Amino acid sequence: MSGLVRSLAIETGLPESTVHRIMLSAPVRYKTYQINKRNGGKRTISQPAREVKYLQRAFTKLYLDNCPIHEAATAYRPGLSILDNAAAHSNSGSILKMDFSDFFPSIKKSDWVRYCEIQRVLETAEEIELSASLLFQKPKDSRTRRLAIGAPSSPTLSNILMLEFDTLVAEFCEEDDVTYTRYADDLTFSAPRSWNLRSIERKIPGILRRISFPRLTVHEGKTRHVTSKYQRTVTGLTLANDGKVTIGKARKRVLHATTHAASLGKLNPKEMQKLAGMLAFVNSVEPTFLRVLARRYGSETISHLQQIVVKDRTKYPD
Repeated sequence: MSGLVRSLAIETGLPESTVHRIMLSAPVRYKTYQINKRNGGKRTISQPAREVKYLQRAFTKLYLDNCPIHEAATAYRPGLSILDNAAAHSNSGSILKMDFSDFFPSIKKSDWVRYCEIQRVLETAEEIELSASLLFQKPKDSRTRRLAIGAPSSPTLSNILMLEFDTLVAEFCEEDDVTYTRYADDLTFSAPRSWNLRSIERKIPGILRRISFPRLTVHEGKTRHVTSKYQRTVTGLTLANDGKVTIGKARKRVLHATTHAASLGKLNPKEMQKLAGMLAFVNSVEPTFLRVLARRYGSETISHLQQIVVKDRTKYPD
């Protein structure tokens, strides 16, 4: 057996023959379904079988976590969140937001193979092929193996394979005095004046053609220019003109209403769970507002909601 299989066997405690068998069959061992997107439409989720997911996590720990990721990439990284992504742009006046079309599915097995060959991540061609078999799904309606939304290894792998793109974009942005961050497929650029951003918007398609991999396209319908005269949002958070990052007035109105209802015992268990999750989000972004809610609706109400989150996290560890 190869060194890759041996390493995964040691990490997981599984026999080498079992690891090898799971890796070979992994591309077709996904359960695919659709969920509603927040802003309409459907998102396709492909969950790997339990044993495939187990090996993907082990591979991420042993190999992917050691691969370089550009500092502009703020998603799927320990210690970073949407708050860090938004805060990078909090003191800029104008913002340009761009988006990729079908980000994860556009990243293919061939991109990882090419990366491994260039960076010498694995020792042999056989190991590269085995790793690609483990990491990429083969949808029923396609011959091409693609990165699946739902595999635990996909987020880190996407950041790794975007290194060349992030590096080139960051270099162009530095020349134009522009701040750049990427949160998965959300690209955010900010500058003191909007004219700084015009050239960046024109350069992105050229950079996508220039990089070795992956082959991505910009979702033209989601490109937005926003100035400080209007409400500026970055990855769902609002940038106030005083440089602060907030959850936004609309969310606060909803939270006031639902927390009040919770204090009166008018929410069912599912609604309480949803509110508890929202408050955990508030605590990570704008904890001062959580204190506002506690003063108005009672610290006992907030404490009870926070305990719901703790109980549910232990109940659903995955």
